[in-house]
Amino acid sequence: MIELISVTKKYGAFEALKGINLKVSKSGLFAFLGPNGAGKTTTIKILTGVLMPDSGDALIDGISITKDPVKAKNRFGYLPDIPTLFEKLSGSEYLNFIMDVFNISRNDRPSRTQKFVEIFEMGPSMNDLIESYSLGMRKKIGLIAALCHNPEALFLDEPTSGLDPQSVKNLKDILVNFTKSGGTVFFSTHILEIAEKICDRVGIISNGLMVADGTITQIKEKMKSGAGDSKSLEDIFLELTSSTRASSSF
Repeated sequence: MIELISVTKKYGAFEALKGINLKVSKSGLFAFLGPNGAGKTTTIKILTGVLMPDSGDALIDGISITKDPVKAKNRFGYLPDIPTLFEKLSGSEYLNFIMDVFNISRNDRPSRTQKFVEIFEMGPSMNDLIESYSLGMRKKIGLIAALCHNPEALFLDEPTSGLDPQSVKNLKDILVNFTKSGGTVFFSTHILEIAEKICDRVGIISNGLMVADGTITQIKEKMKSGAGDSKSLEDIFLELTSSTRASSSF
């Protein structure tokens, strides 16, 4: 389980997160939605220990990321919105470095990475330096690195940006299979269609507040118009994140 407990975060006078509470069950595929500047990336950085909250805590399977970060980080893989990679390493060298960090034996390494290398068609580029990679290729090698140590959870910040349509389809299949095998996925996206098609549950954040959390069916039911007509996820998203609704919670 992934859990946020009354998490707040300020950047100077700006309050990016205002007492966020959230639980994501094991084996779930959770989409985290919100407009630019709503707090999505800050939330993911706190969950992964990149940032410390000003108050509150984040738990990974009951382990506090603030109190026991090494133990918590052993349980998940992380892809930031802009991958920070060692550009003077080749793709293969970078994956080996990540597997060194997680103490993966040399014998096990090919089985951990080869299928993902093939799925993302990275084979011809694995011996090239990362500095020569396009954004899409950097996303792919970052995704493989996040998956190679068989994590129990994945945190992905805008993982589809920079990917071509076939790679997006491949990623969706990987995430669905990951949850079927017991993993938990927490990812942010601006592509509502992806959230609607593959996610068990979505959360919507606006101005540092959670304004919706539930299955898409639950959210649509809650937001039905007076005539009883169900709204699209896009309409609900725009309504809940508009300036007139941003200060209220769902």
